[in-house]
Amino acid sequence: MKGLKKLYLFAFILGLIFLAACGDEEASGEDNGEFEEKDYPSTVTIGTASQGGTYYIWGGGLATLLENHLDVTSNVEVTGGPVHNIQLLDVDDVQLGMVTTGPLFEGYYNEGDWAEKEYDDIRVIFPMYDTPFHWWSSADSGVTSITEHEGERVGIGPSGGTPGTYNPLIYDALGIETGEQVAAGASDLASQMLDGQLDHIGFSAGMPIAAVTEVETQMDINIYGIDGEERETVKEALPYFEDFVIPADTYDSLDSDEETIAQFNFGVVQKDANEEFVYDLVKAYHENIDQMISTHASAQESEDPETILRNEEYPMHPGAIRYYEEIGIELPEAVYPPEWE
Repeated sequence: MKGLKKLYLFAFILGLIFLAACGDEEASGEDNGEFEEKDYPSTVTIGTASQGGTYYIWGGGLATLLENHLDVTSNVEVTGGPVHNIQLLDVDDVQLGMVTTGPLFEGYYNEGDWAEKEYDDIRVIFPMYDTPFHWWSSADSGVTSITEHEGERVGIGPSGGTPGTYNPLIYDALGIETGEQVAAGASDLASQMLDGQLDHIGFSAGMPIAAVTEVETQMDINIYGIDGEERETVKEALPYFEDFVIPADTYDSLDSDEETIAQFNFGVVQKDANEEFVYDLVKAYHENIDQMISTHASAQESEDPETILRNEEYPMHPGAIRYYEEIGIELPEAVYPPEWE
């Protein structure tokens, strides 16, 4: 009987050792970035931003591209913008999103106040365009500089979007204490200005912004950016901003080129997106970029596939890497993700 008990005890100990070994293997698999790749989709949801903004227009263009060239249907989702898109991608509520470099930096490195964790499963797949920040005020207000927003009620863009996230940070960096900051989409802010409820709006999107064009056809406005010492102050506080010049012919209300700041935009997916799908999407995107340009003029900035080199640090999806390598583009070593083989 004692011998039988010893045998049971020995078998129990062996079982514990086996389970511990399996646990170590699973942990090792997680450390090596193992994951289950999704199937090639028949439909995807595209995360954009508010109606009236450039992302929403791009979303429609991408949906048409996917249907025409990949036979994949799409739902174009109105979202809060880049910050919201990163969060929605993470929980698979959208499968293709658009982001600016600020939220990409803050999400990937868990640097932003909004980022409750590192969103390090996000993967860059194609370049888009620069998003310049510019502000406009009713001509009657006489305001021609962001510094004159002290104590004023200002429109800042949608909460979770690029302008809604970074306009308050720009004001903070410059020590400007505005009055009420109205968080809303481009169309809503434009309507408030036209109704006389709002004198100043700050926004960022691919140019031309439809909401600006809508307003300036119905009333006189002053459009302005940020430059000089103020621009350097903002760039020091928020290092993902770059210098940018808005050409004078962008809007009727501009008489000359306007200096300002900008962030670049990228199309993104999660790392578990199907590799063949991502490859096909990126290939179709670049080989039919004229279709995207006809959707919105900002796509001209990515007419050359080498624009993907604007990304120097964020991991890319293997399906996208395969396409860019195939056409002879030498990518920075830093953009190769752990799952690249």
